Amino acid sequence: PDTDPQPPWLQFLNALKSHRRPGRSSLSRLYFLIWYGMGSQQIKVFYSLSSLARNPISWKPLFLTSKVPSPSLSANFSHLPETSFILSNLEISSSCVMKLGIQFLLQFLSPPLISITVGNDPRVCDEFYAFAPHLPPATYSENSTSCPVLALQVTLFPGQGLCIGFVTHHAVADASTVVSFMQAWALINKNKPNGTDKIRDLLTEGNLLQFYDRKAVTNINGLDDIYWDVIVDCSCPAEPPSVELPINKLRTTFVLKKEDIQRLKNFVSAKCPNIGHLSSFTIICALVWVCSAKSAAAGGEDVPDDEPEYFGFVADCRGRLNPPLPANYFGNCVALVMAELKHGEVKGNDGFVRAAKAIGEAIKENVYSEKGVLYGAEKWPDEYGQLVGKRQYGVAGSPRFDFYAVDYGWGKPKKFEALFIDGGGSISLCKSRDFEGGLEIGLSKPKVQMDAFTAVFKEILESSLP
Repeated sequence: PDTDPQPPWLQFLNALKSHRRPGRSSLSRLYFLIWYGMGSQQIKVFYSLSSLARNPISWKPLFLTSKVPSPSLSANFSHLPETSFILSNLEISSSCVMKLGIQFLLQFLSPPLISITVGNDPRVCDEFYAFAPHLPPATYSENSTSCPVLALQVTLFPGQGLCIGFVTHHAVADASTVVSFMQAWALINKNKPNGTDKIRDLLTEGNLLQFYDRKAVTNINGLDDIYWDVIVDCSCPAEPPSVELPINKLRTTFVLKKEDIQRLKNFVSAKCPNIGHLSSFTIICALVWVCSAKSAAAGGEDVPDDEPEYFGFVADCRGRLNPPLPANYFGNCVALVMAELKHGEVKGNDGFVRAAKAIGEAIKENVYSEKGVLYGAEKWPDEYGQLVGKRQYGVAGSPRFDFYAVDYGWGKPKKFEALFIDGGGSISLCKSRDFEGGLEIGLSKPKVQMDAFTAVFKEILESSLP
């Protein structure tokens, strides 16, 4: 009720936790354990609900009865296996239980006490965390650790729209799995199938029914034993690191149309005809890298020209293993890829071409290697551990990810936001909302650095014009 003794702008109306069900199958282990100690994947999707009544008083009951997607969320979980995963090693007495439980919160905001800017222009990062869910804390016993891996929060902005926030533990799922989960939930909510069989048929038709067979990824090349030893030796915490506020950064979304991307490809190809691998992904990564390097001085950074810089990203391994995994494999299945150049090389006159070439070669040598996409993966912990404190950039996302197709029956989202980019030098990348073949780049930087980056970004786009 509205008279509950809670802050006037926030009411937690519901909190649900899934639990084990007798007879359910289980996933006995997780794989690609290198992601165990990584940060959580925290994203938000905003929807405009102009179809609802404009009177804020009528929004709350109408929203609860017709818009809350919790029944479809429960339905989406109905086809998942046992709601926990166990990370363990027979030679080690300890284990970690990753509970695929859900904390589902609803909050209603009373205007005008809280507002948020939804769009592409610079906006304050801190504002988004009032609507962000958090993973519940891990629980510890003498020989085991229990760690939740998923939390969801739906926030209603009366008279305007709503926001759905997701946070997932990277040990359980990569971005591809998270996107598929969101799309499956939305598909069920939009179509409202009746019964488990119809849910399964609907997800199968939409290529969203998850694949759980672990036989094909069981300790490939001994990698999981290696990664587990690293986790134990380093005493990696089960809980992802939290974000400390204030962040003191701005968030900006850069949108490139299909013709912009093609023009940049043509520009690089003309400068370097034999460049080889030149995808949209390569171009976007090179553009972000060179803009970051060229704007470093203007942003207040003093970087020697001979200092190494690294641009890292991941490649989906599902179709590249032997035998391959289906695209709907549930879990982590990505390989690390890294390109390296000197700072002076990236910020130089031909830095854009150099960056594109370095990234393209890294993709060719690692992703398309005749020795396999996981060749050398046993060295990843040592190799990437040596980069701590070095100048690093990265991308989290893919031109394949279409967050704007996540339609719960309310139409396409108004805005997608990746909160995880606030914690480091990574960008987010996904399909554009408004332009077919276009892409969105999400960036988080302090204001001075953001202004400098934006100026270089516009300069490079203009220089690619015929």
